[in-house]
This record gives sequence, C-alpha cells and structure tokens, in this order.
Amino acid sequence: MTRRTTHVAALALAASLLAAGCSSSGEDGEGSVSAPKDPKVAAMEAAQTYMQAVKSQDWQTACPLKSRGLLGGTVEQCLASRTDGDPSPSPSGSGPEPAGAEQFKASDAVEVAAVGKHPAGFGVLVTQTGTEPGKPTETERVALRLVEEDGSWKVDQRERVRPQDMAREPDMSALVRALITAGGQ
Repeated sequence: MTRRTTHVAALALAASLLAAGCSSSGEDGEGSVSAPKDPKVAAMEAAQTYMQAVKSQDWQTACPLKSRGLLGGTVEQCLASRTDGDPSPSPSGSGPEPAGAEQFKASDAVEVAAVGKHPAGFGVLVTQTGTEPGKPTETERVALRLVEEDGSWKVDQRERVRPQDMAREPDMSALVRALITAGGQ
C-alpha cells in the first residue's frame, strides 16, 4: 500500500469509529458509548440511593454502595453482619412507602480533597424529610463523601449535619466540604 492509500484508509477508519461512538440508541444518551454520565450527577444518585437503602434496611443495595474503606471487609461480611443470615429487607423496609414517608434528596455535590484515610471525591448533602401522622415534619441532613471505586461511586464517609452547623455556615456547599474535611481526620 502506498503512503497516500494508508492515510486515506486511516481517515476512513477514524471517521467510521467516530460515527459509531457518537450514535445513541436510546433517550438521554442511553446506549451511547461516548457520552458518560456527569460524575456529580452519578455521585448524587449513588448518595440518594444509599441513604434510601439504609433507611429501609435494604442491605442488598446499601452494602455494595459502601467503599472498601467504609466496609471494613467484604460486601458479603457487611450483609451477614446486618441481616443475621437473611439478606432480605426487614418488614419495616418492605412494601410501598406510606403517605408522609421520608423522602431523600441529594444536592450540593462539591469536590473534596483526600484527607486521612479518605480519598478525594465528592461531598454530597442528602436531606431526608419525613412526616408521621400527628407529628411535625422532621428534616435530617447528612454529608456523604463519595469516591469512585471500580467504575462506580461508593460512600466512603458519613457525617451528620446538625442545626448548629447550618447556623454557623449557611452556604451548604461550604458546609459539606467543611464537615467532610474535618470528619475525615
């Protein structure tokens, strides 16, 4: 093959690979090879899923969402320690959520630096709001450190956000970063 023929063949191959990689077989980039999910969005989804699973005692979902550092062992050991041999959710965590059940919302994903034993990742604020009949609505906030591990986002650290923390630092992004950094040492 001449040098010109090789060059044309290489360009044709590159164009076909580019066209194949940019195509999408579904909505919102589903099936797309070249459109990876925004890491902040993926970290927030993992944080929300983790907190919902913990609240409903769904350890089949929660344990695999923990980082190796937070697990302190294997996923199987986490499941065994939480379920006493029965990995299904407890009765309080099964079935449809009743009206007024706790809702979880992840927000304020901010980059956080490595501290102590915790690698760099994202700090995410998860807010859970619940209402029980005859009681006022309660809101609880948790700051989570999420790290990328084996191609997915895992919870590596969990810090409770107290009302006095919020009074001292009203900027939620700064508060998440401060709690995750201070709690990681």
